[in-house]
Amino acid sequence: MALSEQDMRFFRAALALGRRNLGATAPNPAVGALVVRDGVVVGRGWTAPGGRPHAETQALAQAGDLARGATLYVTLEPCAHHGKTPPCAEAVAAAGIARVVGGPTDPDDRVAGEGYGLLRRAGLEVEADVLPEEGRRAHRGHILRATEGRPMVTLKIAETADGQAAGGPHDRRLAITGAAANLRTHVLRALHDAIMVGVGTALGDDPLMTVRLPGCNRKPLRVVLDARLDLPLRSRLVVGARDFPTLVFCGAEAAPARRVALEDHGVEIATCTLTDGRIDLGAALRQLGARGITRVFSEGGPRVGAALIAQALADEMILFTAPKPLGREGVESLSPQARETLADPGVYRIMEQGLLGADRFIHYERN
Repeated sequence: MALSEQDMRFFRAALALGRRNLGATAPNPAVGALVVRDGVVVGRGWTAPGGRPHAETQALAQAGDLARGATLYVTLEPCAHHGKTPPCAEAVAAAGIARVVGGPTDPDDRVAGEGYGLLRRAGLEVEADVLPEEGRRAHRGHILRATEGRPMVTLKIAETADGQAAGGPHDRRLAITGAAANLRTHVLRALHDAIMVGVGTALGDDPLMTVRLPGCNRKPLRVVLDARLDLPLRSRLVVGARDFPTLVFCGAEAAPARRVALEDHGVEIATCTLTDGRIDLGAALRQLGARGITRVFSEGGPRVGAALIAQALADEMILFTAPKPLGREGVESLSPQARETLADPGVYRIMEQGLLGADRFIHYERN
């Protein structure tokens, strides 16, 4: 059966529902679900914080008996395995749903087409992989964790009009962007499971790396790439480590006394492979994936940003550009090679661009 415009509208509405807890459902994907009967929404659900309950079961519970003969719009293939909860695919079939309009096949080995297969064997009409580009974008972190063992990475860089991310050696920290762009940054932090920086940014900016939005209690894992454990004990990251989860990746040769001192302040330390004396980004991301992290927001500065782009690890990239130049010695926000890669339409495409107050932004997506 061909999909109608109404199907597209309801599926996009389910995608919007799924975004409500994006950044809070790891290790599970942030799924949205709608039960629709005779053109009327009778049940809605989205994955709860921590990953349970799932979107489908919440939507079915809200619909009750009205689910019988209805259509379920769901943004990812319903699970088909017995875990901490019974399979959602079985619950969908048992509820009497007649038709499923669904998103991508879940690449998780425990699902991998079996959810849709179970529904078809139960006699339901199934339309899978609807709006494939939008569906895969919505679940990019989950898909990458299942297929590559790593979370997706959103790289954020802020620069002056003349391309500087920081001042000179004695005035490195800059207030580059205005209130609207800063607010967008906090929203983006809230939509990710972890916020990551390199030790250079941690030393130069002494950041908090927290979500500061009214009414929002999200606490993404704060991650610092610090091969030698140079992070000062009096830094705001260390001082706040008991209130905000903080993980530092270091090399095997880092001083044991530094490790103990940081751990005594509530910082978690993880040993990671080094490449040229620096934390190997791929190895660090795979460790985060093994912890269940699906989405990482990198504010790590020019060096980390250039490395993420060069190693094909920056899945999305947001560049904020202020209207005023620095006009003096500074630190380049992006290397020439990184800018060349971003400008290559075979590698990146522009998802969105515009103004946030006086600041311009460009949101890139890796092809």
